[in-house]
Amino acid sequence: MNLALWAAAATGVQVGAAIVASRFAVGEVPPLTLAMLRYAIGFACLLPFALRARRALITAPARDLAAMAALGIGQFGVLIALLNFGLQHMPAAPAALLFSIFPLLTLAFAAAAGRERATWQLAGGVLLSIAGVACTLLPRLHGWQAGGWWGELAVLAAAATGALCSVLYRPYLQRYPVVPVSAFAMAASVAALALLALPEAWPTRVTTFSGTSWAAIVFIGLSSGIGYFWWLYALKHESPTRVTVFLALNPVTAALLGWALLGERPAPASWAALALIAAGLWLATRTPDNPRP
Repeated sequence: MNLALWAAAATGVQVGAAIVASRFAVGEVPPLTLAMLRYAIGFACLLPFALRARRALITAPARDLAAMAALGIGQFGVLIALLNFGLQHMPAAPAALLFSIFPLLTLAFAAAAGRERATWQLAGGVLLSIAGVACTLLPRLHGWQAGGWWGELAVLAAAATGALCSVLYRPYLQRYPVVPVSAFAMAASVAALALLALPEAWPTRVTTFSGTSWAAIVFIGLSSGIGYFWWLYALKHESPTRVTVFLALNPVTAALLGWALLGERPAPASWAALALIAAGLWLATRTPDNPRP
């Protein structure tokens, strides 16, 4: 694999690690407040490096800045709001399974926009990775029945939002350095999340969080700043689908770290999931990709 794909793989692992770390904070920190603090710390982590390359964005046209801000708000603000709404109306396991079609939607959007060729290897790799995620989640699906479809539609809309943003980022990553784009998009998302989280009374609640919660928040924030840089670096140098397929490492990482840190023993199906995801990643990345600009 090339460096961009290693960066995508590292992002998939980072997301899984952040999910496990979130378990130490979610009982005390509301979801939108957690997301806002996560990306605020991530932005602070990137800011010193972004300032060194600020000239690239200072001279950028207003339409490019608006587009990058919208992509940041979409990927973090809108996506998280839709996902949280969905989780209020359906269990977490089927929601995660629906969200796992993220790479398949990315492939569809990229092919429709003429930015990627849909090969059978790529499509097959994506489908195998989705099957692996399904194996991880199947034991938790027992007894779930769809009700009203609003939750399902919200989760699918969240996946579609993330997929669309992954495809639309590429032109701006080709024009501008990755670090200032990462910091600028993350700053826009923090501003949006700060407004969305106001009903959770975050300005007064942040002073009441325990040391354990703050330790988890700081870890999640620092890793998210680095992870977002890896994510955009990968999107700059690789096709969107080949990058997003590595999100399948997220549930496997969460399962293994949950076992190591929280004593949550993985189900036997998790090992089958690992094999399917590994096969899917191998298939999706086995041939050189030539993404279209």
